[in-house]
Amino acid sequence: MDRVRANAAPPCSSRELPGSPAGGDRLPRIDALRGFALLGICVVNAQMFGGTWSPIPGTAPVDRAAAWLITALFTTKFYLLFAFLFGYSFVLQEKAAEQERVSFARRHVRRVLGLFLIGLAHAVLLYPGDILSTYAVLGLVLLTVRRLNPRTALRTATALVVFLTAVFLLVGVLALGLHGAPHITTETVAAGQSARYRGDPLTVVRTNIEEYRHAFSGVLVYSLHLLAAVLTGLAAGRQGWLDPTIRSPADTAVRRRRLIAICLPVGLTGGVLTAMCTDGPFDERSYYLGQAVDILTAPLLTAAYAAVLLALLDSRFGPPITRALAPAGRMSLTNYLLQSAVMALTFTGYGLALHGTIGPAAILCGSGILWTTQLTLSTPLITHTRYGPAETLLRLITSGPRKTQ
Repeated sequence: MDRVRANAAPPCSSRELPGSPAGGDRLPRIDALRGFALLGICVVNAQMFGGTWSPIPGTAPVDRAAAWLITALFTTKFYLLFAFLFGYSFVLQEKAAEQERVSFARRHVRRVLGLFLIGLAHAVLLYPGDILSTYAVLGLVLLTVRRLNPRTALRTATALVVFLTAVFLLVGVLALGLHGAPHITTETVAAGQSARYRGDPLTVVRTNIEEYRHAFSGVLVYSLHLLAAVLTGLAAGRQGWLDPTIRSPADTAVRRRRLIAICLPVGLTGGVLTAMCTDGPFDERSYYLGQAVDILTAPLLTAAYAAVLLALLDSRFGPPITRALAPAGRMSLTNYLLQSAVMALTFTGYGLALHGTIGPAAILCGSGILWTTQLTLSTPLITHTRYGPAETLLRLITSGPRKTQ
């Protein structure tokens, strides 16, 4: 399952951003959050691509420390942020369809179909841990429950998190009672997978398909966690949580400080406990207990991350941060796919075939460099083109060539 695992006026308006649509119909802070979430996605996926998501005994201390920090601070947190923004953007897209007097349901179905096809191609060709196809399915679920009032949506999201936590807690308690069960060593699994991913391109594709099928049961379970985040985003969109014109700056600041004061320490504590169960010092029997803790507390750390970034966006540092993050966030689909392409060329038989040969610490540094490069390149690209290449393809599927132009 490891492989299955983002004042009254904004500091920088849509018109101030390179390549913003005319009329300021986007919220730059949402794009900034997406740009920030790309960092976490890159860090976690890079470990998966490199074959180092579960360090084997004898791994260098710096690599074990890197893997531990990634589990504590990154794993789960950023795909939840993207799921939240997916639900929030659903509301914005619905409002846009109403203004344009077009059928939102038809447009949305075409959009999620396009997203599913892109995700399927991504999973087969590049990364079997793809999340786009899961978002597409959740997008259909969202369409059927879009009339939920915000309070009901939040209660449902909470119930899903509590239910999943209870399930993993039960499994974790049962796992603690296992002694001497037959077990295929991590080294054996890692060696076999690395050999396949270092093979020719056809072998890489076959391995991706095999891994994608094996991950299916995990996707079914963790999609409930994603659904909780999507429903929270739906409620937030209905109430305009990220719209700086809805609430007074003072009220927003007070709410944000309270959220950070509660969610940050609890979320960090949960992240530490999860890392202890996943990467040591606790043994592998505690893995599912760690997952229970992660399911319960990761949303809190995600909320704290988002709140801290939003506070910075509302400060005097807001304009430069927005200018740095928002362009990459506006083309987050393109950047997500580009991350996978670069990693596939680095770690598989498509290119350098370094799977299983580089430690988590080096991969962590490399993923930071990749993300920074994407931020740098996204600004000039979005200045000259309204959308990224993948976004253009998705809009073509959703609205046709006239709307794309």
